[in-house]
Amino acid sequence: MRSQDPSRLTGLRLLVVLSALCLAGVVVAQEPAELYGPDQPMEPVPAEPIPHWVTDDFRVMREYPEQPPIIPHSIEGYQLSVNTNRCLSCHRREATEGSGAPMISVTHYMTREGQMLADVSPRRYFCTACHVPQADTQPLIPNDFVDMSELGVAPAGSE
Repeated sequence: MRSQDPSRLTGLRLLVVLSALCLAGVVVAQEPAELYGPDQPMEPVPAEPIPHWVTDDFRVMREYPEQPPIIPHSIEGYQLSVNTNRCLSCHRREATEGSGAPMISVTHYMTREGQMLADVSPRRYFCTACHVPQADTQPLIPNDFVDMSELGVAPAGSE
């Protein structure tokens, strides 16, 4: 350090400080949207009405790759415990022919290491950890997401 030019170190320190201030300004400028909670923490708040679940059995297009599909029907009263999984009575590979329900993905029959199993993997057994029913509600925060197909990006191989 003694052999280095002190003016260079001062410039480097200035650059680090300015960078930190710029980053802090960006973080401070973006305040997160308040999603819930009363103004006074202990103040009673009237409950929001329970939303109506979308139960039209219409399969909705996924918003992004690898998104778990939503559940297009009511699951009220379904038992989902260590001993019972009502979803599998229709969506298990062996039951789909009789039920007409789509089969769960083959990835649900794999271990973390990619080893195939005869039954659903324990890590994929609790369906509602990833799959949710769709409610007819407004978004909590605005979303201006635009899919790549709407941006004019041509699919690969279309030229």
